[in-house]
Amino acid sequence: MNNVLVTGGAGFIGSNFIRHLLSVETEIRVVNFDALTYAGNADNLKDVQNDSRYLFVQGNICDADFVSATLRKYEIDTVVHFAAESHVDRSILGPRQFVETNVMGTFTLLHEAKKFWLDESSLPQITKRFHHVSTDEVFGSLAPHEPAWTEETPYAPNSPYAASKASSDHLVRAYQHTYHLPITITNCSNNYGPYQFPEKLIPVIILNALEGKPLPVYGDGQQIRDWLHVQDHCEAIRLVLQKGKIGETYNVGGVNQPANLTIIETICEMLDEARPSGAPHKNLITFVKDRLGHDRRYDIDTTKISTELGWQPRHTLTEGLFDTVQWYLANLEWVQTIRQRQDYQGWIDANYKAR
Repeated sequence: MNNVLVTGGAGFIGSNFIRHLLSVETEIRVVNFDALTYAGNADNLKDVQNDSRYLFVQGNICDADFVSATLRKYEIDTVVHFAAESHVDRSILGPRQFVETNVMGTFTLLHEAKKFWLDESSLPQITKRFHHVSTDEVFGSLAPHEPAWTEETPYAPNSPYAASKASSDHLVRAYQHTYHLPITITNCSNNYGPYQFPEKLIPVIILNALEGKPLPVYGDGQQIRDWLHVQDHCEAIRLVLQKGKIGETYNVGGVNQPANLTIIETICEMLDEARPSGAPHKNLITFVKDRLGHDRRYDIDTTKISTELGWQPRHTLTEGLFDTVQWYLANLEWVQTIRQRQDYQGWIDANYKAR
């Protein structure tokens, strides 16, 4: 890696990845390519904005001409593609944007990378890589005793979000098989950690609990997810870039599968210690109408990345949740800035008030 284009680098996982990459790679230039839509936040990378190895470019991955110009201007040899609409609830309320960004945006990046790297042979001396970051949601939902998903599990997406990511995965594979574009893919489980946009489950629970607001629990709260600390995810991606085989997919998970209600109760207990309120925070738990088509259980098998590349998550769930709670407690100003945006509050009202 010499010149790395990180799409969606101002978002939650992308900003953590850029920070991680700059902390471990000295001879590198990182170009953060982000449209700064509702979930993109330039403040996520304030601490590296003056680093000479870092550059921000505001642009949309669906803009083929601008993508093409950026690849050429900065002689990009590595693309790490995070940019995506990623919230299932948002995809239920407005699926069109998910198709446009996740499918057409990925197509645009692939096509422009192919032209620059392969058709024009512009960088003959440099190892090139297009790494696509995907999700375990493409596999659908598991029954209680079904085995965990492997890289060979057939796709069965159930939400518009999952379907758009499955479509983008297929496009990435097709560009490798048809044109020999050098690609790798990772399918990750639910991420959590610093800088997560405050519409997702864990920050919603932390922030509502601090303010004495109801803690919304969909259905009975027994939906099972695997939780992956974002720093562990970033380390896995860097390892795949360095050692992963071209054309291969690697599952990345936190190796834990608690129920959502267990996650919420654990956060409440941590806040009881950190910010006691006179009554247990779990008293705020409120069961609400379930999400449409809510997948019941996810479980992801990480054997391949463990045995082939030597990756293991470093954070236990308890340690990771504790660190995450502490980060939000120390960064409430960052949260407040986001919450003041009209597009954020409008979506919160649309999603939760009807429940």
